[in-house]
Amino acid sequence: MSRPESSIDSAVQSIKRTGSRANPVRGVILLIGLGLARLGLIDAERARKATDLSWPRVVTGIARMSKNAADVAMVGAASGIATKPAISGVGLAGPFWGLAFALGGGFAAGTIALVSQRFGAEEFGQLGQAVRSSFVVVVAVTLPVGAAFWLFPEWLISLLNSDQQVITYGATYLQILGLGVPFAGLNLVGSRVLIGADDAQIPMILRGGGAVLNIVLNGVFIFGMGMGVAGAAWGTVAANVLVTSLFIVGLIAGWLPGIGQFPVSVSPRGTYFHWDDITDVVSIGTPVVGRNMTWTVARFPMLFIVGMFGTTVLTAYTVARRIWGLMNVPGWGFGLAASSLVGQHLGEDDEETAGVYGREIVLMAVATYGVSAAVVALVARPGVVLLGAEGEVIPIAVGMVFAGCLAIIPQGVNSTIAGALDASGDTNWPFIYQTLGVFAVSIPAAYLGAKTSIGVWGIYVAFLGETLVPAVGNYYRFSTGKWKAISREYRPETALDD
Repeated sequence: MSRPESSIDSAVQSIKRTGSRANPVRGVILLIGLGLARLGLIDAERARKATDLSWPRVVTGIARMSKNAADVAMVGAASGIATKPAISGVGLAGPFWGLAFALGGGFAAGTIALVSQRFGAEEFGQLGQAVRSSFVVVVAVTLPVGAAFWLFPEWLISLLNSDQQVITYGATYLQILGLGVPFAGLNLVGSRVLIGADDAQIPMILRGGGAVLNIVLNGVFIFGMGMGVAGAAWGTVAANVLVTSLFIVGLIAGWLPGIGQFPVSVSPRGTYFHWDDITDVVSIGTPVVGRNMTWTVARFPMLFIVGMFGTTVLTAYTVARRIWGLMNVPGWGFGLAASSLVGQHLGEDDEETAGVYGREIVLMAVATYGVSAAVVALVARPGVVLLGAEGEVIPIAVGMVFAGCLAIIPQGVNSTIAGALDASGDTNWPFIYQTLGVFAVSIPAAYLGAKTSIGVWGIYVAFLGETLVPAVGNYYRFSTGKWKAISREYRPETALDD
């Protein structure tokens, strides 16, 4: 299974000399992968391939989650005595904004499944058609959502909280974000096209750079122009518009100045309403949308329940979820790496290698999450303080971060194996398991905490419930191998003929 130990040792020494210094994220992931290879658990070459596709997405995730954390910290710093209401308002607007990513990311799962299989089969004409159809689907579903945020922001926020000051802050933030919803969805599609075509670095540069730009714009709008919460929202919209524009130009031209050649190009001339591809994107993506929406939608009752504990606990929860988001970014990388590599090998009609990649990337994800959780646990207190926690909020937020560190380990399994199943088109069961975890365990646990003497321990259990149930269920589904037969329904015709 693994390469000769001397080869692994050589690779490790190479990382120590250059990798960790020039690229610490890649260095850490590859060291973990090669450590597993040394133990005979995975293949060293596959570990390297998975690392090359996952680390750029991890960097992107760190940048984007840092942006979310910066929103909270900057808004809190700019709000003076209204720090808790401002942070709570931004926190309540968060799940609404998450709808853009639930919809865009869900249908983009259909995109990466079709693109990776067609890229593996070298059917580039069919690949371009799949991309155009994906753009149509995402625009159609995100425009109405953005319009609702713009037209009814105060009513939407008031569904979750009755504090008028919190509602005002949240509504201001949400209304402006409505303008950016279609762009947020489309830049996810652009990213998945390139990752499905074996290039994760260009999406990292564009989306990670967009997140950094977002933080800079936040600083200008919030502090330089005194716009407060509105400034944080305008920074997010502007950054998403720019990133989406760059993806579209790059995919049409096949390259971008300063970035270079794209692995594929997509002609803007061609059919946009290709019914077969639209149907495939929708049939693969809808359960993924459902899976994404499960937690996004569940955040509304969850935030309502947490609000029953009082503003102090709601503020602590908002801060802890931002840290949770940072801890969860490795799963974004491993999930997309699994989608791309499993999909490519299915496109080549190599089901056995596709299965091996799925299992081995899960092991890399779990080991990486373990390291991440240990580091975060050590810096939990200064971390929550950095994000604006004060006074009695601090110990509550720290406890929630510790709970998140435990719950993040099964999340590594969940994210990665769901990505592998997405590539095959087998997306129904991950949706079902995620729904069970959230609605049968997580929300009831939080509600019991609000209504009984167990208190915040209910929130701790809620963290674990949302990850453990889908992790066990999805891995079992993958182990049955039924996804291989399902994938044959979506493969390009040439792969099936071969």
